[in-house]
Amino acid sequence: MYEYIKGQLIEVTPTYAVVEASNIGYQVFISLNSYQKIQTISEVLLWTHFVIREDARSLYGFYDKEERTLFRHLISVNGVGSNTAMVMLSTFPTMELTQAIQTDDVNTLKSIKGIGAKTAQRILIDLKDKVGKIEGDTHIVASQNNTNKNEALSAMVMLGFNKKATEKVIDKIIKENPGLAVEPIIKLALKSL
Repeated sequence: MYEYIKGQLIEVTPTYAVVEASNIGYQVFISLNSYQKIQTISEVLLWTHFVIREDARSLYGFYDKEERTLFRHLISVNGVGSNTAMVMLSTFPTMELTQAIQTDDVNTLKSIKGIGAKTAQRILIDLKDKVGKIEGDTHIVASQNNTNKNEALSAMVMLGFNKKATEKVIDKIIKENPGLAVEPIIKLALKSL
């Protein structure tokens, strides 16, 4: 429902932030990792996820899209609610948690408060094939010319191409032709795949 919230950071604690946008203060629940990244800034943009339950309406915020994507994957697992997912994201950075899932590291997941052996196994089974996408997104953010690369890669994946193979081709295209716009990158990638 809400993609992001951008505004003045009025208050921030390790579990929530109050963001003023259009003269309205929104309480946004955050992970400890997001808290560490926003605690010293005054203007903030948080990627959001809105949860509606019978007894509450809660807005969760994340410093980057990768953390929000992992949150959404986690809450899709039976037995993992929003609060448990936030504890997981507060315990480990996104990449460490992703790596634990990809490598079937059940002990790392069990070390998180509120995660038992059954829930850890369920997370591994349900998410092992899904979390590889998150790692790829993180590499996109770190690369040069990341906006064009990200848009081209997203378009190619939506067309049904394999993400990892496409990313290698796009990296090569950008390396050979720095400053290339999105459309030419896609056209060259289509010819190469």
